[in-house]
Amino acid sequence: MIVREREDSYVMIEQDHHAQISGQLAANLKDTYFLDEALKHSVLYAIANHDYAWKMIDKQPFWNDKKGKPYSFTDFPVPPKTVFYKHGVDEVEKHDWYAALLCSSHYARFLINEAEEESQLFVEEERQRQERLIQYIDRYDEHIFNVHSGLLQLFDSLSLYLCLNEPGASKEDEHPFFKDGLPVSESLTFFHTKKIDIHWKDNQAIEMGVFPFSSSVDLTIQQKTVPKRAVAAHGLIQSYQQAEYESVSFRLL
Repeated sequence: MIVREREDSYVMIEQDHHAQISGQLAANLKDTYFLDEALKHSVLYAIANHDYAWKMIDKQPFWNDKKGKPYSFTDFPVPPKTVFYKHGVDEVEKHDWYAALLCSSHYARFLINEAEEESQLFVEEERQRQERLIQYIDRYDEHIFNVHSGLLQLFDSLSLYLCLNEPGASKEDEHPFFKDGLPVSESLTFFHTKKIDIHWKDNQAIEMGVFPFSSSVDLTIQQKTVPKRAVAAHGLIQSYQQAEYESVSFRLL
């Protein structure tokens, strides 16, 4: 779950929906950036489904009793997270081997430097999965794969920028992930930068210093605003399920 805390409520966005936003953004990318047209569908599938692991889990969010607030994706415990990650990649693999390879690499990157036994076991098991999948994929090219992996990272980050920040946030009030700009993988050399300048122009528009799309992109995010008083009275799950989805629209410039 992606969570923004306000004084009297939590704004909560399901991670699978965030991933769908990532996919919509990627679908607007200029075709030349995909390098191999035959793999475009697989790359788009991976980007749109990279958080499939959370599709059902986020329907009943978890409460962090230590912090006294809902768990967010940034502090969710590692042992159950690795179980969910594996399930998500398993589901993607049923549909597309190359997309599963991208998602497996994406998740393993998050945990590769973590010391927990569960993290290292997950990374090793995913390494074995990746080796197996590469054998199935015709004309696998490591350079092209690294570019596609970089695109997944970029659109994951760009969607998170929209979800983690309050609309219209000033640069100093942005989430710490993005105060220095939007990170760009070293594999995406055609952007000629390691950080893309990005900021809110107003409450509905975001401007990017490097714009890889042919025209402006319109997006709608589904979120729920859950009052803290409701959580205190009825618990997180019931309060979340009773809250209505809200549609918030943005334009990327």
